[in-house]
Amino acid sequence: MSESPDVFAKFETELEVRPDDIDLYQHVHSTRYLDYVLAARFIQMERDYGMSMRDFAERGLGWFMTQSNVHYKRPLGLGDRMVVRCGIEHFTASGCRVAFEIDRLPQRKRSCDGFCDYALIDLKTNRAVPVPADIRGKYSI
Repeated sequence: MSESPDVFAKFETELEVRPDDIDLYQHVHSTRYLDYVLAARFIQMERDYGMSMRDFAERGLGWFMTQSNVHYKRPLGLGDRMVVRCGIEHFTASGCRVAFEIDRLPQRKRSCDGFCDYALIDLKTNRAVPVPADIRGKYSI
Protein backbone atom coordinates (compact mmCIF):
# COMPACT_ATOMS: atom_id res chain seq x y z
CA MET A 1 0.00 0.00 0.00
CA SER A 2 1.39 3.37 -0.96
CA GLU A 3 1.27 6.40 1.27
CA SER A 4 0.37 9.92 0.21
CA PRO A 5 2.99 12.63 0.89
CA ASP A 6 0.21 15.19 1.53
CA VAL A 7 -0.13 17.21 4.72
CA PHE A 8 -3.59 17.10 6.27
CA ALA A 9 -5.46 19.39 8.68
CA LYS A 10 -5.76 18.64 12.39
CA PHE A 11 -8.94 19.39 14.29
CA GLU A 12 -9.60 19.86 18.01
CA THR A 13 -12.48 18.80 20.23
CA GLU A 14 -12.81 19.54 23.95
CA LEU A 15 -14.05 16.78 26.25
CA GLU A 16 -14.29 16.20 30.00
CA VAL A 17 -13.39 13.16 32.09
CA ARG A 18 -16.52 11.43 33.39
CA PRO A 19 -16.79 9.63 36.75
CA ASP A 20 -17.14 6.25 35.02
CA ASP A 21 -13.77 6.82 33.27
CA ILE A 22 -11.88 6.55 36.58
CA ASP A 23 -10.17 3.31 37.61
CA LEU A 24 -9.19 1.97 41.04
CA TYR A 25 -6.08 4.14 41.06
CA GLN A 26 -8.18 7.33 40.74
CA HIS A 27 -7.09 8.25 37.23
CA VAL A 28 -8.53 7.59 33.78
CA HIS A 29 -8.33 3.92 32.79
CA SER A 30 -6.00 3.35 29.84
CA THR A 31 -8.79 2.09 27.57
CA ARG A 32 -10.76 5.33 27.92
CA TYR A 33 -8.18 7.36 25.99
CA LEU A 34 -9.16 5.56 22.78
CA ASP A 35 -12.81 6.27 23.65
CA TYR A 36 -11.93 9.98 23.77
CA VAL A 37 -10.24 9.75 20.38
CA LEU A 38 -13.27 7.98 18.90
CA ALA A 39 -15.72 10.51 20.39
CA ALA A 40 -13.66 13.44 19.10
CA ARG A 41 -13.25 11.82 15.71
CA PHE A 42 -17.01 11.32 15.28
CA ILE A 43 -17.58 15.01 16.10
CA GLN A 44 -14.80 16.09 13.74
CA MET A 45 -16.04 13.90 10.89
CA GLU A 46 -19.38 15.66 10.88
CA ARG A 47 -18.33 19.19 11.95
CA ASP A 48 -15.00 19.58 10.12
CA TYR A 49 -15.09 17.18 7.17
CA GLY A 50 -18.81 17.39 6.47
CA MET A 51 -19.21 13.61 6.26
CA SER A 52 -20.38 11.84 9.41
CA MET A 53 -20.33 8.17 10.30
CA ARG A 54 -24.04 8.13 9.45
CA ASP A 55 -23.17 9.34 5.94
CA PHE A 56 -20.71 6.48 5.57
CA ALA A 57 -23.29 3.96 6.81
CA GLU A 58 -25.87 5.27 4.31
CA ARG A 59 -23.34 4.43 1.58
CA GLY A 60 -22.90 0.94 3.05
CA LEU A 61 -19.42 1.80 4.35
CA GLY A 62 -17.77 1.84 7.76
CA TRP A 63 -14.37 2.29 9.36
CA PHE A 64 -12.78 -0.67 11.15
CA MET A 65 -9.83 -0.04 13.46
CA THR A 66 -7.02 -2.42 12.53
CA GLN A 67 -4.36 -1.11 14.90
CA SER A 68 -3.85 1.45 17.65
CA ASN A 69 -0.82 2.75 19.46
CA VAL A 70 -0.99 4.99 22.52
CA HIS A 71 1.98 6.69 24.22
CA TYR A 72 0.91 7.58 27.77
CA LYS A 73 2.69 10.56 29.30
CA ARG A 74 0.54 12.05 32.10
CA PRO A 75 -2.69 10.76 33.63
CA LEU A 76 -6.01 12.51 33.46
CA GLY A 77 -8.22 12.62 36.56
CA LEU A 78 -11.83 13.17 37.53
CA GLY A 79 -13.17 16.47 36.23
CA ASP A 80 -10.18 17.20 34.02
CA ARG A 81 -10.93 18.84 30.70
CA MET A 82 -8.91 17.95 27.64
CA VAL A 83 -8.48 18.83 24.01
CA VAL A 84 -8.32 15.91 21.59
CA ARG A 85 -6.48 16.82 18.39
CA CYS A 86 -6.85 14.42 15.45
CA GLY A 87 -5.82 14.43 11.84
CA ILE A 88 -5.27 12.04 9.00
CA GLU A 89 -1.58 11.24 8.75
CA HIS A 90 -1.84 9.39 5.44
CA PHE A 91 -4.13 7.31 3.26
CA THR A 92 -3.58 3.79 2.04
CA ALA A 93 -5.47 2.12 -0.79
CA SER A 94 -8.21 0.93 1.58
CA GLY A 95 -7.82 3.04 4.69
CA CYS A 96 -6.00 5.70 6.61
CA ARG A 97 -3.92 6.44 9.69
CA VAL A 98 -5.32 8.99 12.14
CA ALA A 99 -2.77 10.58 14.47
CA PHE A 100 -3.99 12.01 17.77
CA GLU A 101 -2.85 14.02 20.78
CA ILE A 102 -4.71 14.50 24.06
CA ASP A 103 -3.71 17.54 26.11
CA ARG A 104 -5.02 18.40 29.58
CA LEU A 105 -6.52 21.88 29.82
CA PRO A 106 -5.92 24.65 30.61
CA GLN A 107 -2.12 24.24 30.47
CA ARG A 108 -2.24 21.96 27.40
CA LYS A 109 0.13 19.47 28.99
CA ARG A 110 0.36 16.31 26.88
CA SER A 111 -1.47 13.37 28.42
CA CYS A 112 -0.93 10.97 25.53
CA ASP A 113 -0.50 10.73 21.79
CA GLY A 114 -0.50 8.01 19.18
CA PHE A 115 -2.28 6.75 16.11
CA CYS A 116 -5.08 4.51 14.91
CA ASP A 117 -5.10 2.67 11.58
CA TYR A 118 -8.48 2.18 9.93
CA ALA A 119 -9.70 0.10 7.01
CA LEU A 120 -12.74 1.23 5.05
CA ILE A 121 -15.11 -1.72 4.88
CA ASP A 122 -18.23 -2.72 3.02
CA LEU A 123 -20.82 -3.18 5.78
CA LYS A 124 -22.47 -6.11 3.98
CA THR A 125 -19.31 -8.15 3.46
CA ASN A 126 -17.11 -6.74 6.26
CA ARG A 127 -14.27 -6.69 3.73
CA ALA A 128 -11.93 -3.80 3.07
CA VAL A 129 -12.69 -1.72 -0.01
CA PRO A 130 -10.71 1.00 -1.79
CA VAL A 131 -11.27 4.51 -0.46
CA PRO A 132 -13.42 6.23 -3.11
CA ALA A 133 -11.95 9.36 -4.69
CA ASP A 134 -14.75 11.62 -3.39
CA ILE A 135 -14.16 10.48 0.20
CA ARG A 136 -10.40 10.84 -0.13
CA GLY A 137 -11.01 14.35 -1.50
CA LYS A 138 -13.40 15.34 1.30
CA TYR A 139 -10.96 14.14 3.96
CA SER A 140 -7.85 15.59 2.28
CA ILE A 141 -8.21 19.05 3.80
